[in-house]
Amino acid sequence: MIDMTSSAPSQGATAVSGSLPQRFLRATELDTRMLGMVCALAVIWIGFHIISGGLFLTPRNLWNLSVQSASVAIMSTGMVLVIVTRNIDLSVGSLLGFVGMIMGVTQTEVLPQWLGFGHPAIWIVALIVGVALGALIGALHGYIIAYMGVPSFIVTLGGLLVWRGAAWWVTSGRTVAPLDASFRLMGGGPDGAIGSFWSWVVGFIACVALVLMLAYGRKQRRKFHFPLRPLWAEGFLAVAGCAFILGAVAVANSYPWPAAIVRRYAEANDITVPEGGLFIAHGIAIPVLIAVCVGIVMTFLANRTRFGRYVFAIGGNPEAAVLAGINTRWVLMKVFILMGMLAGISGAISTARLNAATNAMGTLDELLVIAAAVIGGTSLGGGIGTIAGAMIGAVLMQSLASGMILLGVDTPLQNIVVGIVLVIAVWLDTLYRKRVK
Repeated sequence: MIDMTSSAPSQGATAVSGSLPQRFLRATELDTRMLGMVCALAVIWIGFHIISGGLFLTPRNLWNLSVQSASVAIMSTGMVLVIVTRNIDLSVGSLLGFVGMIMGVTQTEVLPQWLGFGHPAIWIVALIVGVALGALIGALHGYIIAYMGVPSFIVTLGGLLVWRGAAWWVTSGRTVAPLDASFRLMGGGPDGAIGSFWSWVVGFIACVALVLMLAYGRKQRRKFHFPLRPLWAEGFLAVAGCAFILGAVAVANSYPWPAAIVRRYAEANDITVPEGGLFIAHGIAIPVLIAVCVGIVMTFLANRTRFGRYVFAIGGNPEAAVLAGINTRWVLMKVFILMGMLAGISGAISTARLNAATNAMGTLDELLVIAAAVIGGTSLGGGIGTIAGAMIGAVLMQSLASGMILLGVDTPLQNIVVGIVLVIAVWLDTLYRKRVK
């Protein structure tokens, strides 16, 4: 049986018209906004690499960049749904700090009295407490917004102040450290990565999953008589996707453990270190794996579930959503519960990475999260947004911060740049919406 790329003559005529780039984009169905953002990210990386004298595009910096982006990327996936429903959450940074402080106190002062120091269940209980607390706070925000009719801007602005003060109040400003050894693995580092072998395993599994997903999508299109992408376009997407995945794994495996840690590891395991030194790769960091898994789950929720369809329906036309029988208040409350849970996961990653819980943790993260979502294509007008775009936006924001740190730019100037980028992103979104209309 022969695959037909289109069943309609008019579509076939359209496919062959236009310039070569236009025909390529139509055939592959690549999102032009996403493609533009990837190109912008590539320009930023190359620019910083040149200006910094070759320090930016190194395995060490890229590995650290991925770890630093994980926390913001996770929260940005929830912020997409919040903004899609025409709301905003200004409290996520303070919520991260408060939940992180609670998790720190739980594993250092509360659980050891019940389970003893070093108990293997401490990190699990602390993580569950943090995520559950984030969900409860998100439910409180959502209830006030959805059922009491208070604007989200006011509710979450109040939350920004309340939870930041609560983070200080829990320990009277005291830093809580060190944290449980198993809990710290969620923050990255030599022990918080899966190593070279398992990184390649994960990479090859991801490639197989990508190919199977493309094949399944083609099967579903044929089943419902939708136009099919040309086979060469399917092949291009498979090859390009696998090349990106395996390239990312290769970069992660190119970053070795520090010499001092390698020496201690060799002594502890009776390994003779050769003259040129012993190369042990970090591999993919655990927080990066967590962020990728969250991104996959959130993409499924947004695109493949009734809840996701309801969220976009509410953002597109709230009045029509109500008339269609959607319980808009309950859906909105669930969005904020989900946002709170994601803030809890990010709080765990941030505290684990620092090996400490501080009352200043998460300061201004709300700016980075909102900027990441908007830069990633989420419209402040509601109804439009992608999870993958927000995560790329988080990497872009962290790339700006990382590059400016390498160049020795002062923190106040870094904030100025972030603010300017956010304004430009909203301006571009406004132009895009006008063009679409």
